[in-house]
Amino acid sequence: MIIIAALIGGLILGIIFFGGLWITVRKTLGTNYAAIWMLGSALIRTAVVLTGFYFISQGSLPRLLVSVTGFIAARFLVLRVTKKFEEKQFLSTESRHL
Repeated sequence: MIIIAALIGGLILGIIFFGGLWITVRKTLGTNYAAIWMLGSALIRTAVVLTGFYFISQGSLPRLLVSVTGFIAARFLVLRVTKKFEEKQFLSTESRHL
């Protein structure tokens, strides 16, 4: 049961990290302060993820490995969801221009 919780925790951390990265990149496209946004976002996302791994693992290597596996799996999940979102947004923009 603890291993499943570690996996879910890793998934949540991955969604926070990679979802936050996607939001940051989209936000920086229209601002003059892109470097500040990127640096601030990277520091906050990294601090949240490292703190999360610390509390999830509690010094246990198997829990840490399982949570990192969930974190990596979340990367693919976020990539898939954001790709579909981008395609849907692109198609709706294309239909307005026709």
